[in-house]
Amino acid sequence: MVNCKVSVCIPTYNYAAFLAETIESILSQHFADFELLIIDDNSTDDTRSIVERYTRKDPRIRFSVNPWNLGMVENWNLCLAQARGEYIKFVFGDDLLASPDTLGRMAALLDADSSVSLVCSARNFIDERSHVLKVESHFEKAGIMAGTDVINSCLTKKKNLIGEPSVVMFRKIQAARGFRVNYRQIVDLEMWFHLLELGSFAYIDEPLCSFRIHDRQQTAKNKENMSDLNDFFYMMDDYLDKEYIALSGFMKMYVRYDNLYGIWKLYKRKKLSREAALELINTHGSFVSFRFWYPFYKLFKPCLKLYRKFSQLW
Repeated sequence: MVNCKVSVCIPTYNYAAFLAETIESILSQHFADFELLIIDDNSTDDTRSIVERYTRKDPRIRFSVNPWNLGMVENWNLCLAQARGEYIKFVFGDDLLASPDTLGRMAALLDADSSVSLVCSARNFIDERSHVLKVESHFEKAGIMAGTDVINSCLTKKKNLIGEPSVVMFRKIQAARGFRVNYRQIVDLEMWFHLLELGSFAYIDEPLCSFRIHDRQQTAKNKENMSDLNDFFYMMDDYLDKEYIALSGFMKMYVRYDNLYGIWKLYKRKKLSREAALELINTHGSFVSFRFWYPFYKLFKPCLKLYRKFSQLW
């Protein structure tokens, strides 16, 4: 049942050191028509005692603790399933809303245009002490653009130009299928693609959210244990051959090969064993074919970089 405009969801695990500041940034919002849903994935720190102090003060807060650790993606989906709001705003337990107007401005864009399926803002990168390290924005100006154009840009540049879950807002009904559990690292980007197939992208060119960089975050853990290596191949299988994708057949081949080369580069840098690299390459392609195209790829890649550099100048 929908009984509020926005569900602010905090799926958290062992973020007690940051959680109070995260909650304060949400409760200080000028926009008041929201619930705050906090689901703790069986933390071993002081998360419960911290959150319970706030539940006694504000009836908009709903808090639960999973009986066992579900894992990152599964906990995100549990938040989606239990949210009661029309719109969803994730804020991770180590991130912040950087402005008291964040919820109001994002919700207003969804209210104003029913074609918009994803709202995003520029974001701060902050350290463990909440000092701003930099402001990041991958779009030139505020406005609304076609969702499939944004998908094409992300695939062409092989980069999440949109950002992390803490920097977007979207309609719950359009995200009802949930996050894909086979993805580990770019699971958020895959959901953004799903939403952008359904509508337009609205961008706010001010940093309304803050994404925290620290060595305990899930992104750092995924990179350390290499759990994200398959994600780009899943992404290509799911989206690269869609009819709206503007990449030529040659560039699609290049993107696929570039992902294989990324695995080989990890082996060359001694971050992956040769056996593991060969297994992954053969899983998603053929090592014989990989070796055949290798010299052509090494010639073409620097030319492509130069082309992209000069095309931006023009």
